Order: sequence, then structure tokens, then C-alpha cells
Amino acid sequence: MAGRLPPRWFIETFWRVHRRIVAASGGRRGLWAPKPGKWGALRLTTTGRRSGEPRSVIVGYFQDGPNLVSLAMNGWGEAEPAWWLNLQSEPRAIVDLAGGRQLGVVGRRAVGDERSRLWQRWREIDEGLDAYAARRPRETAIVVLEPRSAPG
Repeated sequence: MAGRLPPRWFIETFWRVHRRIVAASGGRRGLWAPKPGKWGALRLTTTGRRSGEPRSVIVGYFQDGPNLVSLAMNGWGEAEPAWWLNLQSEPRAIVDLAGGRQLGVVGRRAVGDERSRLWQRWREIDEGLDAYAARRPRETAIVVLEPRSAPG
């Protein structure tokens, strides 16, 4: 069996509670920086592709130079995560990092050699990565969040 996961209801409840903790604490709790061999957690705020309203989600990430790297994996469910669909529609977004730092970013999909290199880095962080990814009917996008040079 490819990549054992908790039941879907547990995954969804966990992330819902996690988002509330981050929101209620103003980002002082629930976000953390990556460490060697460990991913961090950031809050990503995209623009809703249908509503035009801000939409926030907590995602795991690591740093690659100035860039932040995440996986568009929706708890390893079949569907693409809404935040990734939003980011494809409007690539400009805001990230909140541990310590209260906020950063404007532009999101894009990693392709080719960059994707291979970043996938290998995720494998070093999560040895079950390939088994989890095998649960999905399509390739899991690696999302690169590049800092914007100017706000807005």
C-alpha cells in the first residue's frame, strides 16, 4: 500500500485547527522556520480565483537560497489544492513566516532539472515522499515562491 496516511477527516481537522491557531495568535504560534532535514510552516495568502478575496492556508516549506519551496499536495488527496489553483491564476501572494516576518512573493511551478533537484531535497526531508505522491493521479507540483523586489 502506497504511503499510509491518517483518515481524511483527521487531516482536514488538523489543518483547520492549525489555521485557527495561527490566525488567533496573529502568526505568533503555529509557524516555524525549516531546520536541516526538517520542513517549516508558513502562512500563504493568495487571491481567490473566483471570489477575488484573500485566502490563507498553512503550507510546509524549505528554503532554497532566497526562494521558499512547497508542494501542491492537498494532504496527498487527489484534488489540486485551491491555493495552488489560486496561485496559478494570480501568481502574486503574501507569506507570513515565523517571527512575524511578511514577504511578498510570486509563485511558479518548478520544471525540468530544477524540479528534479527540489524533489530530491524533499526526499531528504520526507523519506515517504514517493509513496505519498504515488497516491495522487497526477504529478505533484513543486511550487517555488520567489520574493518580490517591491511590495504590491
